[in-house]
Amino acid sequence: MASVETGLRLSKLALFINALLAVVKIAAGVLGNSYVLIADGIESTADIFSSAVVWGGLRWAVMPADENHPYGHGKAEPVASILVSLLLLGAAMVIAVQSVHEIMTPHRAPAWFTLPLLLAVIITKEALFRFAFRAGHSLESTALKSDAWHHRSDALTSAAAFVGIAIALAGGPGYESADDWAALVACGVIVWNSLRLLRAALDEIMDAAVSPAIVDEVRRLAANVEGVLEIEKCRIRKIGLHLALDIHVVVDGNLSVRRGHEIAHLVKNRLLESQHRINDVIVHVEPST
Repeated sequence: MASVETGLRLSKLALFINALLAVVKIAAGVLGNSYVLIADGIESTADIFSSAVVWGGLRWAVMPADENHPYGHGKAEPVASILVSLLLLGAAMVIAVQSVHEIMTPHRAPAWFTLPLLLAVIITKEALFRFAFRAGHSLESTALKSDAWHHRSDALTSAAAFVGIAIALAGGPGYESADDWAALVACGVIVWNSLRLLRAALDEIMDAAVSPAIVDEVRRLAANVEGVLEIEKCRIRKIGLHLALDIHVVVDGNLSVRRGHEIAHLVKNRLLESQHRINDVIVHVEPST
């Protein structure tokens, strides 16, 4: 299972790689007469800020609870994801506007050397996506998953650029704007991913329910505690990298208050020790009828 330190290292690595790719792509786009490559470089510039935001969000999210934040700082994580999504949308708008301008303005075809460069970019960004998404899935980190899909979006825009430039070079005169059309297609991909990530982050901010599979597993763990007759209610929400829950357990109504309290503690300990990164449990004891 990935650790928070792994996520932070990945964010730092992504920040460095994005900065390098942004410089290389914009320079190659200018020298190779390819606006789609320049647009791709602009998107990589947004990636630099997104990786920095994710790194900061993770650092803040793992800070312990204090007097002003008794439930911790976990909400910083979806806030970072929202900022990343908005950066993606902004980058897509910039690329789309300039792509339309380039389509309407006659220009020379891109240079051939942009193709192997784009192939290297695609491989690099897809590898970053896989590493970041695996870490985000392991940590249940919305921000890391958002950053991972940012890498995948960059890989897709580069793939679109590769296809567009290849068409422009193979088609010859009359096909010079193919890479600009490819940039527009890439914008559509970026917008779709941005909105999907934004929705997930907003759901977390608004305490949307976690997946039914996790709820069922939590109910099963609690029901297996000695003295628990059934589970009446179970509400779970995600706070940053952890889960918080309220659970109502039914016990024998003839038990003493002390024994009911002991059963509640057994349930709480069982859930805190589970694999689901639960760090806050409120157990309500209900008497059987």
